[in-house]
Amino acid sequence: MMVQNVTIGKTDVTATPLGLGTNAVGGYNLFPNLKDENGLNIVKTGLESGITLLDTAYVYGLGHSEELIGQAIKDFNRSKIVIATKGAHDFSSGEQEINNDPKFLTAQVEASLKRLQTDYLDIYYIHFPDKTTPKAEAVGALQRLREQGKIRAIGVSNFSLDQVKEANADGYVDVVEDEFSLLHQDREADLLPYLKKNKISFVPYFPLASGLLTGKYNQDVQFPETDIRSQMADFQQPRYSKVLKAIEKIRPIAKTHQATVAQCVLAWYIMNPYITVVIPGAKKPIQVAANAQAMNVTLTQTEYDTIDTAFAEFKAIQSGKSLADPD
Repeated sequence: MMVQNVTIGKTDVTATPLGLGTNAVGGYNLFPNLKDENGLNIVKTGLESGITLLDTAYVYGLGHSEELIGQAIKDFNRSKIVIATKGAHDFSSGEQEINNDPKFLTAQVEASLKRLQTDYLDIYYIHFPDKTTPKAEAVGALQRLREQGKIRAIGVSNFSLDQVKEANADGYVDVVEDEFSLLHQDREADLLPYLKKNKISFVPYFPLASGLLTGKYNQDVQFPETDIRSQMADFQQPRYSKVLKAIEKIRPIAKTHQATVAQCVLAWYIMNPYITVVIPGAKKPIQVAANAQAMNVTLTQTEYDTIDTAFAEFKAIQSGKSLADPD
């Protein structure tokens, strides 16, 4: 795979432009019936397929995702793996709270290092903003950990533009992670230009919009009330039909490249000048291997523009997040 690595912010951390989201690796609190062996195979398949960045978080299985990744990478060269994890969820009171207190974040980093069985984290994100901690103070705690060699790059996730600016008051923020896809492009108007101007990387999650952008759905699909997709705006009419119509514009491009719709969508993110690394998740090893092949799909500018135009109306729609803010 001759893909060119990308650089995270102003750091010396480099990664493949496509990573692996691991909320289905050990995230037993997020998905039913997960098997540890399958999770280990998902991670190993990603690394064997040329992916170098693994994106996890404490809240994925309350540390279990990190533990599984720590096990899975033992057979690989740690120096060639980029581990990104996140913290902010505090269960010490018995209830879930979001906590950006410097002491809490410092303790979270130390706990993540132990679970991952490593002495440094390539990227550490504040997973969600809390309502009280000054953001520059929270990031300052991570900067001290960076100075100790425990973190290589500092990130924030699910922050508004104003919160990102506050967090970056001292210029310490290297990367921002947030929901963004062809169906959720509202951040392109405010957040993304700021990040580009300040040399801060952007990592979008949910790039395939819960599978909708893979092209596997049609007009006849029905979801039971117990399925979360039945509650998501992307799967509601008339929006759902508009999405399917836009996806049809990708199929001829996929045929040209002997690729799947999903691979062409991921290739669009890789080519997008605002995006540094895209992190599709997967529940099966075969999906990871297929996603990795998107790094072999090089769209022409015309093909990129065709996809961009097909989904242009979603830039103007304030669609909201697929997940509610936990705070």
